[in-house]
Amino acid sequence: MTTAGPQDAVPPLHLPRRTRLLLVCAYLLLVVAVVADLVSGPGTTLSPVLAVAPVLAGATTRRARVVLVTGAVAVLAAGLLELSNRGLPGSVHVSALVTVLAATLASAGSVVLVSAREHELFQVRTVAEAAQRALLRPPPERLGPLRVAVRYVAAAAEARIGGDLYEVAEGPHGIRILLGDVQGHGLPAVETAADVLGVFREAARTEPELARVAERLDSALAGRPVNERFVTAVLLGVDGTGGAARLVNCGHPHPLLRRAGRVDELEPPQHAPPLGLLGLLGGHYRAGGFEPRTGDLLLLYTDGVSEARNAAGRFFPLEERLAGLSAGNPEDVLDELLAEVRTWVGDVGLADDAALLALRWDR
Repeated sequence: MTTAGPQDAVPPLHLPRRTRLLLVCAYLLLVVAVVADLVSGPGTTLSPVLAVAPVLAGATTRRARVVLVTGAVAVLAAGLLELSNRGLPGSVHVSALVTVLAATLASAGSVVLVSAREHELFQVRTVAEAAQRALLRPPPERLGPLRVAVRYVAAAAEARIGGDLYEVAEGPHGIRILLGDVQGHGLPAVETAADVLGVFREAARTEPELARVAERLDSALAGRPVNERFVTAVLLGVDGTGGAARLVNCGHPHPLLRRAGRVDELEPPQHAPPLGLLGLLGGHYRAGGFEPRTGDLLLLYTDGVSEARNAAGRFFPLEERLAGLSAGNPEDVLDELLAEVRTWVGDVGLADDAALLALRWDR
């Protein structure tokens, strides 16, 4: 078995267009400096500027040998320039060669260090992707009368997993769906999400009442030692024929139902606290119901979508955009929504992770 080295296990280097343009300008200036040295006569030299060559090479590669070869060429070029400037003191020639050589070695060392760090980051991201696949399993595209689609977008460009969670389970009590958002970020939020999903996968198949599933999740969170985290969540239950649906909202943004081009919020029969906080307020979770129709589309989402802001600080108009979409398939709906969200936030970017789950009733 062969083992890939750090450079082989790092994704290719992609430079932004503006960065590439700046580097090209730097190379052109370097060429201009060499030409100016040749035409300026034996009394002056610009050979120390060749030390820039290995530095520029280090900015465009993750292979130290490329930098070393570039540095060797720069040392050779500096030597040739010194032959045409014999009138200068020997100390000037020696300092130019030492400068180019030192820049070459420093740039090569920097490339080796950066490659090693990127290799470590690549390994961490690979593990995170595997953890996400194990934690957030892709749901089936079709469950009975339902077509299902899920999208997850991390706020940080390098992130692969966070505190948003979802799960779709089918069992003796019908189809059970969970979408939630853990309070906080980082590994503690991921641990909480894993606990919630583990309990849900078991309770969704054993508890006949959807409200009892929510209470099981709440008890599991409340019983965690030294735990101050809570989870906002929506639980959906659909019978095997798709003729009736139940919703339990645990302090989460209201699901949106699109029917015949109109979008409405599905408000719960009573406002309930997030999972993990029910014991502080007392009471029980209650399930509300609605009668789905063929062609209905239900959108569950986290606040990373509804609270996405543009440069002017305005929230993304989720209901308006959902009503205006031409797409009917859940996959296309989510892709179009995310494209509009990215356009809306622009360079500002998402402030929080975003999870979306769309269902359409097909019979």
